[in-house]
Amino acid sequence: MTSWDIQPQGVQGQLKVVGGHAEDLGDVLSGLLADLRDAAQAAGTAVPGSQAAASPHGPVMPGPAAKGPTGAPVWSQTSTGPVATALAAYAAARKNDFNAMAERCQAAVLGAVKATNEYVQGDLEAARNAQNAARAVRLDAFKDLGGKQR
Repeated sequence: MTSWDIQPQGVQGQLKVVGGHAEDLGDVLSGLLADLRDAAQAAGTAVPGSQAAASPHGPVMPGPAAKGPTGAPVWSQTSTGPVATALAAYAAARKNDFNAMAERCQAAVLGAVKATNEYVQGDLEAARNAQNAARAVRLDAFKDLGGKQR
């Protein structure tokens, strides 16, 4: 490639679009975690009837220890039973994936910003070097090159 053709204003516009999609992704992930929490709470326990009011038997999913990708608690109330436990295990297993999505979006945006800023700085430096070179030209040397004066 012999040259670059980056338009910083175009990059800025695209970054706004990407930022909007990243926010949408964060909203969807938060909604997913809220739905998992609600499903865990609605699933009930493995204990039939009125026995469920007694102290829980079997696995108990802890309260707000887990955090979602937006920092919100994954589970706001204690949930019990095998379904709640399975949903908690699913959320915990996907936590790294959810965080990786957010980190990759952020890294891509920051990388594009840094690259564009470096490009602009390179253009400014090239322009400064060209101006300095033009100032250094000795115009009096051109007078004696045999050109006719009018």
